[in-house]
Amino acid sequence: MTSECFVYIALPGETDFVTAGRFRVETDRHGVATGRFVYGKSYLARSNAVPIDPIELKLAPAIYETRLLKGIFGALRDASPDYWGRRVIEKHAGYAPLGEIEYLLYSPDDRAGALGFGLGPDPPAPRRQFNRTIDLQKLQDFADRIIADEDLPQDVDAQQVQELLLEGTSMGGARPKAVVEDGGALWIAKFNRPDDKWNHARVERAMLVLARASGIHTVETKLATIGDRDALLVKRFDREGATNGYRRARMLSALTLLRAEDTHTDRSKWSYVLLAEELRRISAKPKEDAPELFKRMCFNALISNSDDHPRNHAVIAMGNEWRLSPAYDLTPSPQISLERRDLALACGDMGRYAHADNLRSQSPRFLVNADEAKATIDAMEQSVKARWYEIARREGVSEKDCEAIRSAFAYEGFRLALGKPQAS
Repeated sequence: MTSECFVYIALPGETDFVTAGRFRVETDRHGVATGRFVYGKSYLARSNAVPIDPIELKLAPAIYETRLLKGIFGALRDASPDYWGRRVIEKHAGYAPLGEIEYLLYSPDDRAGALGFGLGPDPPAPRRQFNRTIDLQKLQDFADRIIADEDLPQDVDAQQVQELLLEGTSMGGARPKAVVEDGGALWIAKFNRPDDKWNHARVERAMLVLARASGIHTVETKLATIGDRDALLVKRFDREGATNGYRRARMLSALTLLRAEDTHTDRSKWSYVLLAEELRRISAKPKEDAPELFKRMCFNALISNSDDHPRNHAVIAMGNEWRLSPAYDLTPSPQISLERRDLALACGDMGRYAHADNLRSQSPRFLVNADEAKATIDAMEQSVKARWYEIARREGVSEKDCEAIRSAFAYEGFRLALGKPQAS
């Protein structure tokens, strides 16, 4: 079976798409999918052409192949919807599951990054209608229906809300979300779920404020109230306002940089240390970005963020240069164990163990010497211990929710006296 589409890209400084090339997936009788991508000759002839992925899909008249990720190149998969987006698209399409190229085609043109997909050799005119923050109640109600797996209304207003909700399908993660326009900028609205154990919107906002207070470069956020529930608005760092729309930044997830699958079977490639090496390779300012990644790794260990998977780290290029994106999706994960907690990515010689000694063990790979590593960890530990509760309460996290997440911060095992190294 063969399926194919054209790949479009918004070039640096531009707001409209041009055609970059053609992508095809062929699946053999054993179910093995092979993806092939080729740049168009007219695209390669452009003086301002940029590669979709400067490592895996360099600008060249070549046929690129992959069997990873069901035949989807990482840079293309980064523009494809994740769990929540696929649920919305499946409701929209009326059946599931779809093929990987179908998910790309059903996604809106305002997906994450600078890519677009279509069946024609010429890109369609971009849609520039975004729901305003005043529409959040409708979007929240619609998201609740999808979570509950209820039938969706078929009236005109409901169809419009469904289209608007589709705009949030490529931003990654499992939480319900949509893209809204407010104050001349684009924001991702992340909704609370009826079954949440605590107010995720306020807790995530507090963690981002705490991270910034700890010296980390984070996304800009604000809170919105929808009836008796909250939503977190996260400003899109892959968009920049222009007179005729929004300029788009290319974006690659850490999963793509690591050439890894997004399943536990490929866990050996999930590594902050390996990611630091790739960041030093692609970043225009590795002496700034690699130490910044070290800080984020330490912060995630100190708030027990076990959801720091490779799709929650990214690099972006608004122009020609690639840089580490602002930090996003920082959430505490309260756990029972007081002796050992693990991150999603390996962080040192002892694997994924969230321990101060383990974090220090490979610091030179992050361009951080031993003394700097110790000073960074000590200062961040002090900041998290001293300020998490104050910041959480100031950001409106209830006393009950603070108690629910209290055990996540600077757990006892972070400084546990070690005997022999523990395996991950």
